[in-house]
Amino acid sequence: MRRPLFLEGEAGVGKTELAKVLSLVLDTSLIRLQCYEGLGIAEAAYEWNAARQLMEIRMAEAAHDTDKTRLERNLYRREMLIERPLLQALTQDKSPVLLIDELDRADEPFEAYLLEVLSEYQISVPELGTLKAAHPPVVVITSNRTREIRDALKRRCLYHWVEFPDARRELDIVRRRAPGASETLSRQAVEFVQRMRTVDLFKLPGVAETIDWVNALTALNVLSLEPDAVKDTLGVLLKYREDVNQVMDGEAGRILDELRAASILK
Repeated sequence: MRRPLFLEGEAGVGKTELAKVLSLVLDTSLIRLQCYEGLGIAEAAYEWNAARQLMEIRMAEAAHDTDKTRLERNLYRREMLIERPLLQALTQDKSPVLLIDELDRADEPFEAYLLEVLSEYQISVPELGTLKAAHPPVVVITSNRTREIRDALKRRCLYHWVEFPDARRELDIVRRRAPGASETLSRQAVEFVQRMRTVDLFKLPGVAETIDWVNALTALNVLSLEPDAVKDTLGVLLKYREDVNQVMDGEAGRILDELRAASILK
């Protein structure tokens, strides 16, 4: 359908990774635009090469060329345009995957600027004209929902909410991304994280944290989850002091007891 895919979900559920894997599956390049507050056209789409333009002006002065029309034409020709991620995605010989990551971090004016790009796959440059993609990119937009994205943009996209994976799926991911870990430790760690996500924490651990935790436990030669191992490595899973304290003050022990009762821990 050549419509952008708009992904929302908690941080760490794998939205960005989906775009990376999609580029591998399609055997095409990945062009990533990381959004942030204050992101503008010069950083996201294009900007004029000021150094080359200044050189053109100096050369015209040295040649005593007084033809302003020709000078202006030289200053704003296509070769003077520096391509940023959005324009790069429209000028490839093969459709790339364009990842617009964490759009909710950008300002609303930039969100409005994207409407032309996402609906027409083109960018209008006032001094040059309209640059349209011969091979439209496959667009993936992600949002952690720190603010609501406007309906005008969502209408141009296909929407999907990304949940945390269930235990079976997360274990499969851990097996692939932490192949050095034992099956027992991987299973115990995944079950622990799955239960931790039911706790009221400021920031729930994502899949990336699960993978890092399993790798950290493996590096410490931990064969099975135990209170000391969990306590020593909580900083891999949790990124806020309040969450670490809450888990250490009782939640970790409760979860370990649940795992023992379910015969996951022996």
